[in-house]
Amino acid sequence: MGHPVYTPAEHAVKRPRGKKLALLGLTALGVVYGDIGTSPLYALRECFKPEYGLTPTRSNVLGVLSLIVWSLLFVVSVKYIVFIMRADNRGEGGILALLALLLQRTHRTADSRIRTTLIMLGLFGAALLYGDGIITPAVSVLSAVEGIEVATPAFAHWVVPLTLVILFGLFMLQKLGTARVGVTFGPVMLVWFVSIAVLGAREVASYPGILSALWPGHAIGFFFEHNLRAFFVLGAVVLAVTGAEALYADMGHFGKRPIRLAWFAVALPCLLLNYFGQGALVLRNPGAQGSHPFWGLVPQPLLIPMVVLATLAAIIASQALISGAFSLTQQSVQLGYSPRVQIIHTSRKEAGQVYIPEVNWALMVGCLVLVLAFRSSGALAAAYGIAVTGTMAITTILFAVVARSRFGWSRLSVAALTGVFLLVDLAFLLANVIKVEHGGWVPLVIALVIFTLMSTWKRGRALLGEMLQRGSLPLNLFLEDVERRRPPRVPGTAVFMTSSADGAPVVLLHHLKHNKVLHQQVLLMSVTAEEVPDVPQRDRVTLEELGHGFFRLRARYGFMESPDVEDILHCAAEAGLQAKPQETSFYLGRERLIPRNKGGMWKWRKKLFVLMSRNARSATEFFNIPPNRVVELGTQLEF
Repeated sequence: MGHPVYTPAEHAVKRPRGKKLALLGLTALGVVYGDIGTSPLYALRECFKPEYGLTPTRSNVLGVLSLIVWSLLFVVSVKYIVFIMRADNRGEGGILALLALLLQRTHRTADSRIRTTLIMLGLFGAALLYGDGIITPAVSVLSAVEGIEVATPAFAHWVVPLTLVILFGLFMLQKLGTARVGVTFGPVMLVWFVSIAVLGAREVASYPGILSALWPGHAIGFFFEHNLRAFFVLGAVVLAVTGAEALYADMGHFGKRPIRLAWFAVALPCLLLNYFGQGALVLRNPGAQGSHPFWGLVPQPLLIPMVVLATLAAIIASQALISGAFSLTQQSVQLGYSPRVQIIHTSRKEAGQVYIPEVNWALMVGCLVLVLAFRSSGALAAAYGIAVTGTMAITTILFAVVARSRFGWSRLSVAALTGVFLLVDLAFLLANVIKVEHGGWVPLVIALVIFTLMSTWKRGRALLGEMLQRGSLPLNLFLEDVERRRPPRVPGTAVFMTSSADGAPVVLLHHLKHNKVLHQQVLLMSVTAEEVPDVPQRDRVTLEELGHGFFRLRARYGFMESPDVEDILHCAAEAGLQAKPQETSFYLGRERLIPRNKGGMWKWRKKLFVLMSRNARSATEFFNIPPNRVVELGTQLEF
């Protein structure tokens, strides 16, 4: 059975109302805000780490709290909720969806250097998200399990082993898909948000003066008092907004209104109450800032239940990033930035629910290694900010281009708004520079490796495509030759998969050269990925009769869809093609690549491309072609 085909309407209801809006808002609360919802476990604590040299005085606590409050209000509420979410690609969000939207708009309006720069920025931002996907599960689960130390110090040595077991179990369950457990995400996160709000409110009630942190003057005064030290504290403050990119990436699954409702009605007020409560606790008990101010809010009898709830919330936060990595990989494959991988749809209703084994095991190994290497959430937090702030800054730059090219904003408006966004993003990014030697190098190394792989694959495929194009024959000349030579024709249909629909593919030429026959019906099939999330079923294929029994079939898929040959042939049958499945054979080319110093790409990158090609998923599996009807013809290419 082929993969299901989705249309944009199936991703999210356009303008939900009433119960539908409330239900989608509850679901979005679980999936979208898991990461940012668990930030109170460690964010304020990190701001008072010894290296910053801050003492828990009233002005310092109010200053740090004011920075956290206004970061949440400005970065999440204003930048992402109000503005960035406007830049959707047919309802889809995320950095690769934004990049695809930009590429649609810059085909004719920008020179190649601008286009290349945008692509490189988008790819590096996507690569940083993989680093985030490795670090988030590790730091979230570790920070939750560390509550055991507060409840029972004798169990402190069990924190790391228990974290490893939880993470291992989480990744082992990925193959089941989020559909089976996803229905519980929203209610669990609602309980979590209400719980942290109640805990914070109890402490605020004993020290209402902490609410004065809402006044931005405290943040400004904090900078005047501490100068450079205050600037570097921003590297910890950014931990409070780490999930901002997730709400943009998940926009296509829920729609804008439910995400905005969940933020303003539940997530934001609950987060603010908890941070205020932690600040009040630190002022009442100055020793709390150096340990675990979050757990200091929890009454002793409730510590163990709260540890369990925090662990569940951390698992949900991790699930969102893991699922995001799967979705990002699917987009990368379709847009030509990644080799073919096994993409398993775990739901027939939700297009975004996919499972990719190769990515799952890589993330699992990365998370387990990080936990073993850093052994505490405090140490891991140092590695956290670089990936988040780098992606946020790149998103701002790409949004500026969209605002100018798609929204038609004036240069002044774009410069003013995105200039302010970028000022904040770069301040957060530069404040994290000091963390590079303390673990910040981890996401940078991960991002550089993935960026190298993605850019190498894209460039290598382009070079290979140019070579195959040169080796092909103009279709009109080939058809004239067929008419003149009249080779024997055998019953049935032959489908030749080709990356280009313009010429006679090399595999067809080899087949005719060696086998000396052609089928009665020959189908030249090309599958292209469009820079849109979905292609409507009615626009899926175009069929053109070329004469002499030849047909050209073009199939189009969006970057959120998985191509399926059976689905394509079904659409072609509706368009008038007559081909019996059991009498249809598929001819694929298998290239043996030999890297040479011929230019176009450094030789080490060519060798890397060859290695990636050898380990890529076969076209038979990727396009869901019946394996007992596939014929592969090999060729050797030097490039």
